[in-house]
Amino acid sequence: MAKKERQIVATTAWSAGPGCHGGCGVLAHIEDGRLVKVEGDPNHPWNQGRICARCLAMTKYVYHPDRITRPLKRVGERGEGKWQEISWEEAFAYVEEKLVKIRDEYGPESVIFSMGTGRDIGAWICMLAYAYGSPNVMFALSGLACYSPRIAAVTTVQGDYCILDASQWFPARYEDPRYTRPECIVIWGYNIPSTCPDNVFGHWITDLMKQGTKIICIDPRLTFFASRAEKWLQLRPGTDGALAMGFLNVILNEKLYDEKFVSDWTNAPHLVRTDTGKLLRAGDLPGDGNAADFVVWDAVAGKPAVWDTADVTYKAAGVRPALEGEYQVKLACGQTVQCTTVWDTFRRKVAEYPLDKVAEITLVPADDIRAAARLYATSKPAAIHWGEPIDMTPAITPTTQAIADLWAITGNLDVPGGNVISRYAFDAVAYALPGAKGAIKLKSAEMDKKRIGADKYGPLGKFIWRAHTDLVIDQIFTGEPYPVKGMWLQTTNPLSGIGMDPRKWQKALEKLDFVAVVDLFMTPTAQLADIILPAASFLEKESIRSWWIPLQTINKAIDVAECKSDVEINFELARRLDPEFKWNTVHELFDEILANSGMTFAELQEKGWAFPPEGHPSAPYRRFEKGLLRADGKPGFRTPSGKFELHSTLREEWGLEPVAHYEEPPFTPVSRPDLAAEYPLILCTGRRSAAFFISEHRNIPWLRALDPDPVVEIHPRKAQELGIGNGEWVWVENWLGKCKLKAKVTLEVPEWMVMAAHGWWFPEEKTAAPDLCGTFRSNINTLIPMNAVGQDGLGSPIKHMLCKVYKVRGDEA
Repeated sequence: MAKKERQIVATTAWSAGPGCHGGCGVLAHIEDGRLVKVEGDPNHPWNQGRICARCLAMTKYVYHPDRITRPLKRVGERGEGKWQEISWEEAFAYVEEKLVKIRDEYGPESVIFSMGTGRDIGAWICMLAYAYGSPNVMFALSGLACYSPRIAAVTTVQGDYCILDASQWFPARYEDPRYTRPECIVIWGYNIPSTCPDNVFGHWITDLMKQGTKIICIDPRLTFFASRAEKWLQLRPGTDGALAMGFLNVILNEKLYDEKFVSDWTNAPHLVRTDTGKLLRAGDLPGDGNAADFVVWDAVAGKPAVWDTADVTYKAAGVRPALEGEYQVKLACGQTVQCTTVWDTFRRKVAEYPLDKVAEITLVPADDIRAAARLYATSKPAAIHWGEPIDMTPAITPTTQAIADLWAITGNLDVPGGNVISRYAFDAVAYALPGAKGAIKLKSAEMDKKRIGADKYGPLGKFIWRAHTDLVIDQIFTGEPYPVKGMWLQTTNPLSGIGMDPRKWQKALEKLDFVAVVDLFMTPTAQLADIILPAASFLEKESIRSWWIPLQTINKAIDVAECKSDVEINFELARRLDPEFKWNTVHELFDEILANSGMTFAELQEKGWAFPPEGHPSAPYRRFEKGLLRADGKPGFRTPSGKFELHSTLREEWGLEPVAHYEEPPFTPVSRPDLAAEYPLILCTGRRSAAFFISEHRNIPWLRALDPDPVVEIHPRKAQELGIGNGEWVWVENWLGKCKLKAKVTLEVPEWMVMAAHGWWFPEEKTAAPDLCGTFRSNINTLIPMNAVGQDGLGSPIKHMLCKVYKVRGDEA
């Protein structure tokens, strides 16, 4: 028999397929047009040949017998499970007809464009929504509690996001002379040693540990990193903000901060009015005349000093004021006001968190907090890497602010081995996302005023381009201020995955006039659609990945039946719905996105990947010193003051506490002792699985074998107390509902907490309603509410609810 010819296609793993945020280089082995194997690309600088189980199982994924390969149109009642295959032309015409009808009768804002996480969908769903005329692009998680809140919170105080520096900015990685290995990494609520769900490859941290980097692990569970850490802080879930304030308390009291960075690059020297607690700025008081300068009596130097009113930054006047002190400010109108510095107010806030108080809140011993804070602050350089638990609390923004303050005041911001500012490679921002150049956005500012939640929550109006999930679902039922009539769901399965209170989600979808789903498999959410469009995996498409470093392409390796990529589907519908749509081909769109790089899509495909040169705004380090971050080319940060803001100008404008602090979550033994009396265990969820991503992959046999059942981890002493044996089925219940999970008795969790698996449904069971593949039976989201978000609309109490656990009776099995 003749040997088959094998072609090897180098490409970039991103969804659909592995499900995660991707970036890994892979080699797809093709024989006679068919995928036979996927392996890591050893020459790729991101993953250096290492890939996860989900990538290795791609042959089972792309050729799965249950994969949807032609458009499906509902022919029975919604949820009944009766479908008819139709052509793509019929499908596009049907969707166009339905969307145009809603737009004509109710306005384009009445259709919500809902996305999930992990895939390269953000740009393409915006392209379709904006072409249609709707500002309402939505991430289906309550409080948008995944990554966007952290990005917005960090951007609020430092103008850009930043991440752990593991040398990923350089092709030579650890060998590059510009790189310095961090002496210490704080791993905060993250346990991904071998995969890439959060756009940081877990192996990088392991690489650095092998080279001598010490680990501080902050996690209630005994994780891979906790078991290998120099310091393990086993905190109570949801108390991360208090722990960060405790770190700051040690660092300030022991003067372990970088005084030069604090003085030169933060707004610590800026003045705060004593009577209002607000930053002093020109025009703040009636009649101050917006004078060029305030006259300030410098109590430290004992003579007048001059301050610039534009941002109240100290001007050279022969003396430098101390970071702390009282100042009298004489305004042009003649009025005198008493002021202090931002640093002084910051210190006073931090002083509210002595270690004995923090220990009581977090359950971490004070001596352990002190030792960990000292290790972090005295390690040069040091970095912090965090995970989803930071987002999954209503007080996500002040928590993030406190952690960002740590890397700033210790001088670890945008330095080798620290936390490095992260921008799209070459500033090649995908269509419609913030910072994109040349792309058609929303048709008008008036259009954006109809985006649900943008007028209520400051971060949504300023940084986050999405509609507010909880408000959208409520508006489906109320119809106020306008009706919601349709939903386009792409790369998401909220009934089983990221939808809190999933039965409410089901009722909301059933209430709509039109529901379209784009997916690869029949999910419980897809069963409630009117039409399903079959999407392609990453091996069946062309696309761009410019999210951070490097800039690279996704290259098509195979075709599977009639499946189309997300960008192809949305491009065609956008062209039909918008007479002003300006591109003729997807490649034209790609070329425009890549214009800043000086390469076309074809040229980048040929090159493989590209790193921006030193001195480019998307390449490290110390860009704040070089004028590479701000649009005006001046040194500093992209914040209103041009400084890293310990006192947030924007949060002050939004009527929120401007300085980092701690807020007790809404459903804990501390905030709700009445509930804790009946539901005594802290319920944590969302533990990552190496086999699955959110609700994906339960139908892939190789992966299901690795993680076959929905489990709840419970401590041996607690299990013995409750009469629960390892492997027995139990009910996890609270005042909102209950779900059925299999007990895993393990020392990995503390006695006062259980960790429940999320994202479970059973593809092997009946798909039609009411069964919906058993999606409500083991769905931990039935125990988590919507509308429990933070004051700025962000975050959700996903990691720290309350529950009780008891055995399933024989007649319930």
